[in-house]
Amino acid sequence: MATDKKSGNLLDTLRAQSDAVRGQDKGVRSTPEDALKELDRKVWKAFKWLDEAIGHLAVIRPVVAHEYRIADILTIASPQFDQGFVSYRRKAFAGYEAVEYIELFYRLALPKAIDVVVPVSAVGGVDDRLRAAQLKFQYRPVQDDDRVVRRGMFSVTPAVTGFVKFQPDYRRQAVEVTLRNVDRFETVIVEFAADKFVDSTLEDLVRFILGEDNAFLRRAPLVGIGARKPQLLPNEEVTSYRV
Repeated sequence: MATDKKSGNLLDTLRAQSDAVRGQDKGVRSTPEDALKELDRKVWKAFKWLDEAIGHLAVIRPVVAHEYRIADILTIASPQFDQGFVSYRRKAFAGYEAVEYIELFYRLALPKAIDVVVPVSAVGGVDDRLRAAQLKFQYRPVQDDDRVVRRGMFSVTPAVTGFVKFQPDYRRQAVEVTLRNVDRFETVIVEFAADKFVDSTLEDLVRFILGEDNAFLRRAPLVGIGARKPQLLPNEEVTSYRV
């Protein structure tokens, strides 16, 4: 009587089952120190990835498909990527030297200054709004034919400073990402669980910076009440998300 044999290579089957068991055991034996080191590895990898990406953008200098608007006062539309850099800081956590944070700074600019003329009664408010947006400007009063100052002119340098900060929380196994002036004059906070902080997250971030896609924000639902807020500039708002 013939004996039926299962198809496939027995050694391959045993190898797959063995690897699966090792993976389960590794998860069981994982310690807080292991988790800290793994998240630190991911954050350091993100630093090197961003450092290279920003270096390429500084050479290519692409036009960014964003509009930076201050009410009906001023609009900086489709600025060009000018320059940027990434920095980091390390700190001892539980006796292990890990990345405390990564900061990305970049500059978007238009070639010519924008002149904004407003009634003298609005000068103070416009001054505050421009400073809150971290825009550089020169101001001069404008006299009418009777040599009376009724208006003021702001000559604004249309250069937007974008900022992104990655702050890992090794205890909670999460990465908080603060974005300032990325797609508008606003601060947004997004928080990723460690297992969701992957290369595609960084790719979506760069596409978001360039105005190509907002998939980066779609990765994160809105954070509820109690989310930690960053230090804000005057008149600045914050939106918080968490995934």
